[in-house]
Amino acid sequence: MEPSQKGGLALHFTMKSYRFGIVGSGFMGRTHAEAVKRLGPAAAVTAVWGGQRAAALAQDYGCACVPTLEELLQRSDVDAVVVTTPHHLHAEEALAALAAGKHVLIEKPITTSVADCDRLIAAASRRNLVVATGYHQRFRQNNHRTQRLIAENAIGQVQTLQVSMPTFLGTIQKGGFGGNWAWWDDPASLGHMINAFPHALDLMRWWLDSNPSTVAAFCRTFLPGLKVEDTTLALVEFSNGSVASIVSSRAFPAPPFPGENFRFRIMGSTGLIDLDPLGQLRLADEKGWRLVCEQPTVGAEAANTAFADTRMQAFRDQIASFIDAMEGRKTPADRPVVGSAQDGRVAVEACLAMLAGSRERRWVSLGR
Repeated sequence: MEPSQKGGLALHFTMKSYRFGIVGSGFMGRTHAEAVKRLGPAAAVTAVWGGQRAAALAQDYGCACVPTLEELLQRSDVDAVVVTTPHHLHAEEALAALAAGKHVLIEKPITTSVADCDRLIAAASRRNLVVATGYHQRFRQNNHRTQRLIAENAIGQVQTLQVSMPTFLGTIQKGGFGGNWAWWDDPASLGHMINAFPHALDLMRWWLDSNPSTVAAFCRTFLPGLKVEDTTLALVEFSNGSVASIVSSRAFPAPPFPGENFRFRIMGSTGLIDLDPLGQLRLADEKGWRLVCEQPTVGAEAANTAFADTRMQAFRDQIASFIDAMEGRKTPADRPVVGSAQDGRVAVEACLAMLAGSRERRWVSLGR
């Protein structure tokens, strides 16, 4: 087996080619189809189901467009399924895939309830199948490098983290960012925060090697006519004592503050990290600031940026790690690992606790 390298992690391919079914044909369905395609002989998309764009997606990737989920799951040329539909549909579609003997990668949030997470975990365990959560941010070079810096004690004991995650409403309204996002306004999908926060929570858990233990939040709806939360400011305490603040909103009336599309500021006992996962990673100590590395610009405003190498690298490497998991292959310690169902569960529990804590105006303890 020879490693392959093209703008990301070294990928070790098996002789088996994994065949994927894509559930959902929107922006993320196309993203994962493209990610599979970029693995070349190690993977292929063989079937697509779901949504008004399914036929076009299947045509573009040279695979079957099937009329029902059941038909996709019954196909002998589908080894694994990627679920990219609206949040509230994830659990039942993934459970059906597991019942059909398919491995599953589910876009975050993995479900909209902790009970559904537990159902997925139990079903996968009974059948010895893999359920993975779509945490592609683990595979961005700046985020991975941050994990290594913290593991190597470059800033000492992490004490505080600040996270900024704004979204300009105008970008979505123009339709360039993935087309129709009306499902985001559906109360069944719970709102903005559960769509945005899982990435930040997962990265912080990974860097700290520690789980959230207590959360508090102010959840608000500022946009007229919405029945779901569109803005949240949250506080998170981790089991190792680190504390974090996260603010995310899609009610921004203008493009976000420069450099703040996705930003982490991390304070340790001996140094600081300023991380833009889509820009620069900088490190400071008593000698001052220095640039550690820089991620090429990742845009998602149109097809020529959203499906360019700079964005797709992380999704391709995530699929490769998912294949490692299906193969039962141990990932080297210096490489990111695809998110597990348990990783997905932690974020769902934390986000639901934030919503409850905001309603009830209280701190919420997790993991009980």
